[in-house]
Amino acid sequence: MTGWPPSGDVHEYDPASDRWQRLAALPTTRGALAAAVLDGKIHAAGGIGWRGRNTAAHEVYDPAANRWTALAYIPTARDHLAAAAIDGRLYAVGGRIDGNCSRNLSSNEAYDLATDRWEQRAPMPTARSGIATAVLEGRMFVFGGEAPAGTFNQVQAYDGRSNGWSNHARMPTARHGLGAAAVAGRIYVVSGGPTPGDSVSAANKIFVP
Repeated sequence: MTGWPPSGDVHEYDPASDRWQRLAALPTTRGALAAAVLDGKIHAAGGIGWRGRNTAAHEVYDPAANRWTALAYIPTARDHLAAAAIDGRLYAVGGRIDGNCSRNLSSNEAYDLATDRWEQRAPMPTARSGIATAVLEGRMFVFGGEAPAGTFNQVQAYDGRSNGWSNHARMPTARHGLGAAAVAGRIYVVSGGPTPGDSVSAANKIFVP
């Protein structure tokens, strides 16, 4: 990752005081990882390290103790993936091998906190990386992505109960490296690059299932 050194820094923002504070650093220094909240704790999975190689590290942060704990490795080491929690399980979806978006993945793996184990689930219909996820109505929606030939406008949703995927209305603006958040029954899909590589935009679209 020449020119893009990974970091283990973790900071917490307090809206009441409009201030940031440094917390316990990630045990495994990495970038382009995925994070999601499960059972009140933050899970960090996958990513890319110092030599441009993927890590399968899976670590969980306890805000009450300000402490990280190592858990079962993610089965498919990858970066630029996304994660979400549905029905008490952590899902890691998509991503790429060693930072190369020509090696995109459709992997979808679920982690069970009770057993500290991962299992393979139905793969995403479209292999892609640089994606965003948000959970709405019990489903994990996946937006956008990047490949050498261009960016994705696909929107696909995963239902953990049926272990199936569905296609939805495509984004008006294809992009990667974007963000997504579910608020009041809608998903806000923000920013991202419209072309592969270091592109940017100020796009802000609302998705209603």
